[in-house]
Amino acid sequence: MQRLVLLALIAGFVAVTPNLAQDKQKDPVVVIDTSKGKITVELFEEKAPITVKNFLRYVDAKHYDNTIFHRVIADFMIQGVGYDPNFKEKETYQGIKNEAGNGLLNKRGTIAMARTKDPDSATAQFFINTVDNSFLDRANAKDKFGYAVFGQVIDGMDVVDAIRRVRTSGKDVPVEPIVIRSVRRVEKK
Repeated sequence: MQRLVLLALIAGFVAVTPNLAQDKQKDPVVVIDTSKGKITVELFEEKAPITVKNFLRYVDAKHYDNTIFHRVIADFMIQGVGYDPNFKEKETYQGIKNEAGNGLLNKRGTIAMARTKDPDSATAQFFINTVDNSFLDRANAKDKFGYAVFGQVIDGMDVVDAIRRVRTSGKDVPVEPIVIRSVRRVEKK
């Protein structure tokens, strides 16, 4: 009898396990194709729905194509997509509500929205944390708002690290442009 109960429990676990994997696949994934290589990012739609929707709107409009990482600080972050390689600023949609209170932390490899001093000013620019930046989290931020994390690099941290090590000018601008060729959704299987 105990064997039957154990077998039934195992069968139930096996039946549920593929569903857990499928649920994990529901989060959107994008590939950032750069002149240094590809970075794959999983987006946390449930935790940051406004931010992910906004980001994907730019992805679908191909807004990020032929932009650059215009700000690189090795032991902080790599920031991009506000400018083309000629440093012409790209137009954006209106700013969005800051979702930094979503429980996601600015850890190494996370992607977050850049913004001005106005907490609800994030538009298209994002950054990838190259180290843990807890001072950007809402709980620790001087302005009490923080920076909204909305995803995590799941492949290509070697590319992020290659970008963080490039030579920069005195204004944290890469001497040789780091071009973002495209950002595209990955089709779910």
